[in-house]
Amino acid sequence: MATREGQNTATSCSGCGVKLQTTDASKLGYIPEQALDREPVICQRCFRIKNYNEAANITLDQGEFLKILGHVAEKQALVVNIVDIFDFEGSIVGGLQRFIGNNPVVLAVNKIDLLPRGMNMNRIVNWVRKQAKEQGLKVVDIVLCSAKRNMGFDKVIEVLDTHRQGRDVYVVGATNVGKSTLINRLIQGYSDLDAELTTSRYPGTTLDLVEIPLDDGKHIIDTPGIVYTSRMTELVSRKDLGTIMPDKPIKPIVFQLNEEQSLFFGALARFDFLKGERQSFTCYVSNALQIHRTKLEKADELYANHAGVMLQPPSKDELEDLPKWTKHQIRVPKGSESDIFISGIGWIRVNSDLGALLEVHAPKGIKVLLRDALI
Repeated sequence: MATREGQNTATSCSGCGVKLQTTDASKLGYIPEQALDREPVICQRCFRIKNYNEAANITLDQGEFLKILGHVAEKQALVVNIVDIFDFEGSIVGGLQRFIGNNPVVLAVNKIDLLPRGMNMNRIVNWVRKQAKEQGLKVVDIVLCSAKRNMGFDKVIEVLDTHRQGRDVYVVGATNVGKSTLINRLIQGYSDLDAELTTSRYPGTTLDLVEIPLDDGKHIIDTPGIVYTSRMTELVSRKDLGTIMPDKPIKPIVFQLNEEQSLFFGALARFDFLKGERQSFTCYVSNALQIHRTKLEKADELYANHAGVMLQPPSKDELEDLPKWTKHQIRVPKGSESDIFISGIGWIRVNSDLGALLEVHAPKGIKVLLRDALI
């Protein structure tokens, strides 16, 4: 690292061991240039943990992250996978159990404050347990919480106390699931930060994890957020995140549709009811995201004329930054209770058991699927 006259010449963080850099605050090892003169020389992430009990949100691509998980299998650890209830299938760490061996998993289901009021929480837990089983996870416990609203956090601590049994705790999660907020709560509830932060560098990777010391000599290991490009939240601009990511309880919107009618979710996705008897569909999306209904025969024309203007987000200038749309045809069986899930946008509940033939248009790579109804 280039140095100024009289400046400390350290090239790695004395807290976590990561190589220091002064150019990108979103990447590991960032330190402001003016902080290079401090003693000890530590990266901004360690500085914020040590001085403010606050973890930074650092991201990593999935491939690099899975290298780390391979080493977790060799340890005795408790793994906490933080998932976003609003984007469950998009935020759960796919194939997690294959990489962590027999280590147990606690699912911390965050952002439950976004669900409509009056929800049956036992139903939510049962739904999550079934979904986790289909993912092959050995889940020892499920905790519903809201790190932002400080809901259910006492239960999180209680569950970790029960299942940790003297082991380190690895906290994993995708970006924008509230991982850093929950880590901050854990630091406040668990950690003695008079102890030194330590490095956790693994062979064959470029990743350095931050280990937050616990009173019994074990650690909470703060891992970077995983970037999943199958989520709409990774494709839109920062300003549009505020539109598609809810920050208050969702107000469901019900549409009575005849076949050959369509719904636009801004210019981000389109839902077509191709065939079936007249029935209702309930949309669970951010209250800030506008939904427009039209006839299927006019849908292409509406998009061509109004995408980026009436149909927003994104704006017209940002429309070309999104991948081209692809079609997902979905047949809903008669007698089923089903959702159509669009990662990063939300889901559409099929309210009748009449069956339907549907089609979803979304940017290429975005996860779209049929699932058991959450609500």
